[in-house]
Amino acid sequence: MSSEKIRCYTCKSKLIPGHNYKEVNKIARRIFNELHSNKRKRPFVKSAYFGEKIFLDNFWPHLNQKNPTDRKRRLKFFECAIEFIENSKGKPIYEQKDELKKEALYRFVGRVGDRYFVIQVKADLKRGQKFLMSVFEYEA
Repeated sequence: MSSEKIRCYTCKSKLIPGHNYKEVNKIARRIFNELHSNKRKRPFVKSAYFGEKIFLDNFWPHLNQKNPTDRKRRLKFFECAIEFIENSKGKPIYEQKDELKKEALYRFVGRVGDRYFVIQVKADLKRGQKFLMSVFEYEA
């Protein structure tokens, strides 16, 4: 991503408050469980850009591969990422993940206050499903 002027969606929701991973995780899990309780089987968010479901079940295993400090940094943007997916129609950065064209990666840039963040959505082109993989701060 270039350091030129970035056009992105500005979130109305705030960063998740907390000083340590345990505090931030508790709030993020509550948000996730509210989304999950409204769905029958798999938690998802309806995307404004794609017009289809973005499944959330791959987010937590991917997050748990990180160290606790990095998890806390990423989880602070979780609520903003959900709002972004639901409301933003901004164009992502597209990347073909493999030569066999089975997976693709979409990167969206959002903003909350004066901080930027990146949301990564993985598309399984074979099954036609999309998954929220990661959210993290972007130093613009």
